[in-house]
Amino acid sequence: MSRGDRMRRINSILKEAIAEHVADLKDPRLGFVTITGVDANPDLRTARVFFSVLGSPEEKTSSLEALTAASSKIRTEIGQEIRMKYTPALTFVVDEAIERGAHIASILHEIEIADAAAREPDSD
Repeated sequence: MSRGDRMRRINSILKEAIAEHVADLKDPRLGFVTITGVDANPDLRTARVFFSVLGSPEEKTSSLEALTAASSKIRTEIGQEIRMKYTPALTFVVDEAIERGAHIASILHEIEIADAAAREPDSD
């Protein structure tokens, strides 16, 4: 197994485990959170956990605060479940990729509408 395959597998396992523990959190600051990815360093000491939140910027901020506050608890629980030499310290990061994708799709849709309108002959 190559190093890249190993890291992809580790990231996938961590993503599933973190998502399960986030779903169990009872913090009222936590919005509708989806864990979208994990990027662990090769030394497994740290990992960035990407997440998306449905809601306003304030809800994203409060969800980030809740996840940051729970990161050591989640790390401890994952360390008890998954046999690894090190359990990485978790840093939560808001994943803006979904919103950027939706924004780009919206722009493309507007361009399609404008092109269709420009191709239609005037009915004067």
